[in-house]
Amino acid sequence: MSNPRNGDTKPPCLPRNGLVKIPTQPNGLGSASITKGTPAVKNRLCQPSSVPAILSPALAPRSDLPVPSLASPLSLTTLASVSSPPGTSLVALNSSEAAPGTEHSSPERLPSSPSERQLAVDEKILNRLFWYFSACEKCVLAQVCKAWRRVLYQPKFWVGLTPVLHTKELYNILPGGEKEFVSLQGFAVRGFDGFCLVGVSDLDICEFIDNYPLSKKGVKSMSLKRSTITDAGLEVMLEQMQGVVRLELSGCNDFTEAGLWSSLNARITALSVSDCINVADDAIAAISQLLPNLTELNLQAYHVTDTALAYFTAKQGYTTHTLRLNSCWEITNHGVVNMVHSLPNLSVLSLSGCSKVTDDGVELVAENLRKLRSLDLSWCPRITDMALEYIACDLHKLEELVLDRCVRITDTGLSYLSTMSSLRSLYLRWCCQVQDFGLKHLLGMGSLRLLSLAGCPLLTTTGLSGLVQLQDLEELELTNCPGATPELFKYFSQHLPCCMVIE
Repeated sequence: MSNPRNGDTKPPCLPRNGLVKIPTQPNGLGSASITKGTPAVKNRLCQPSSVPAILSPALAPRSDLPVPSLASPLSLTTLASVSSPPGTSLVALNSSEAAPGTEHSSPERLPSSPSERQLAVDEKILNRLFWYFSACEKCVLAQVCKAWRRVLYQPKFWVGLTPVLHTKELYNILPGGEKEFVSLQGFAVRGFDGFCLVGVSDLDICEFIDNYPLSKKGVKSMSLKRSTITDAGLEVMLEQMQGVVRLELSGCNDFTEAGLWSSLNARITALSVSDCINVADDAIAAISQLLPNLTELNLQAYHVTDTALAYFTAKQGYTTHTLRLNSCWEITNHGVVNMVHSLPNLSVLSLSGCSKVTDDGVELVAENLRKLRSLDLSWCPRITDMALEYIACDLHKLEELVLDRCVRITDTGLSYLSTMSSLRSLYLRWCCQVQDFGLKHLLGMGSLRLLSLAGCPLLTTTGLSGLVQLQDLEELELTNCPGATPELFKYFSQHLPCCMVIE
């Protein structure tokens, strides 16, 4: 799609079968940006206010209404189930993006007809209309007029989104050179209960607490990234913001394990710590002792050892259902023994990058964690086909399996997985020994909805073409596959019309 204002052509990420996958974009909301989901999910959806008016449409949550987008004019009378009278022009969201040959009113004024003006600000219609747009588009639409902003600023339109505020965006520079903290009232009106602060200091956090009206009780989730927060700042933040139950600390190297001991509160149920150089076994001891209601722990720490995984209490063994240990290089099979006995009720487990874990460790997981629904063994170079046999035999509830960069996996391992009737998502990125024969084992897995074969160098066009037998497949990733040719993508578009094929 093109921007008529500058003539540049910037198409979205468009797979060969015509289904759109929205790309990651630079973003901002006034002086902030927004991410969808928890702070750990980095899929940004907003752009600066200077972005082109043509944006990718959000997927329609309802099927009984037409799907509008900023790229095409929209008849509000259609949404109101009222036929447009003869000679009445459509109300376009942006007249500069109207279809060729169609006349629309200029963006500086409302439609000239009284009926059009009434429809354009009818809150009942707008409340239905705005569900179809992405967060980025809503930010643009909220600038059209006060009536639209009033509707769009309802909290229901922003559920599940997290504003990202960089330290330089938190202040306005006054004429005298002094700094003034920005107003956060617009965020409060929309009811945001989670924030991601990037590059902030103790003072910045204190200013945020003082200036955000919902900070004391209304904020449930806080994420601090690449920040210089100290033990004192962490303690003040968690003491003042008494509603926080989800906490993420990423790239924060100024707080210590002592700060965790002094600041962690029992109300926290989800904790993520990554790239914080002062985190080691004693930090896990603090977490295990101070967070009895912990349900989710995401940890990426190079100095955590096997001993730390024995610290979890009996209550955490009952409540904790998600554990992600990413790039914990010192953890071995002995640590896995401690983990499976301390946390027997896990449903989500990641050992991604735990390079010392072997097939024996996976056997312990399979035998003791029968409730697992998601298992990530990516970047575990010692994992072989034998580990996949253990998984297939014991993990009958498993729905997601990630084996990226497990370079010892062969077609034999895939034959074991073919017996798993519950598996919905399988990731085999850069499994360099997987061949066409291995793919044949997957063709009978009717439960598969997502399959990633990105970077598998031995797969041929012939072998990949057989995947059309997976008629219920919803997403297929073939990035950097030599056998993925233009002819193959055309073939998939004809025989897998409902599958998003990522080139």
